[in-house]
Amino acid sequence: MNFLNVGQGDSILIQTPSDKIILIDGGPGTSVLTELNDVLPFLEKDIDLMVLTHPHSDHIEGLVAVLKRYNVDAALITGVSYTNSYYEEFLKDLPLEADVYFASAEHDFDFGDGVFLDVLYPFDEISGKEFDNLNNSSIVIRLIYGDTAILLTGDAEIEVEEMLLSEGVLLSSDILKAGHHGSRTASSTAFVQAVSPGIVVIECGSDNSFGHPHDEAMTIFEEIGADVYRTDLDGRVTMVF
Repeated sequence: MNFLNVGQGDSILIQTPSDKIILIDGGPGTSVLTELNDVLPFLEKDIDLMVLTHPHSDHIEGLVAVLKRYNVDAALITGVSYTNSYYEEFLKDLPLEADVYFASAEHDFDFGDGVFLDVLYPFDEISGKEFDNLNNSSIVIRLIYGDTAILLTGDAEIEVEEMLLSEGVLLSSDILKAGHHGSRTASSTAFVQAVSPGIVVIECGSDNSFGHPHDEAMTIFEEIGADVYRTDLDGRVTMVF
């Protein structure tokens, strides 16, 4: 599993024991292509599942570039109503033969070898809906990889975290990808305590203009004793299970 170094954005690559390839978000720009070239075998040009957590440019722009270079068998998206050129191009470039799933908590994917991808949020399909805060349309995923659980929250903020807590959703995970690049608008104390991760990964760019990760989030991670890895300081973060 690789938390790719794509600057101020998210991109996560998962390779299963049977060589299924899952790509979650693509970051800004096209640096994801360099990262994929470094991580994947030279002739590997098939992505079994592409996930777009939400269509902000720092998550979708790289996926547009990937669609032009790789074969995509299936895509998991929200289908929210939002206008930007990258989102329009992404939807246009999705292969006609690809299976497209609109995210809801009913969608669970079994990749074999003990690898499961469970959608925790949105609870119901939100295709066609508009959001005042697009971050809170983000797909939240709990990935099971053998005996290890990884919680991937996109840019979901405290509002979504509170909904997950109030619904009693199983959040406990060994690894947490910090929401919204380690912003103070995510990673509430109650949420992080419920997840209780031993490791937190923050995807953010060096000297980014947002000041991510924020001190408030870092303090919470430190208080629970988690080891923190950051793509701005550590580069690509690779984990093998």
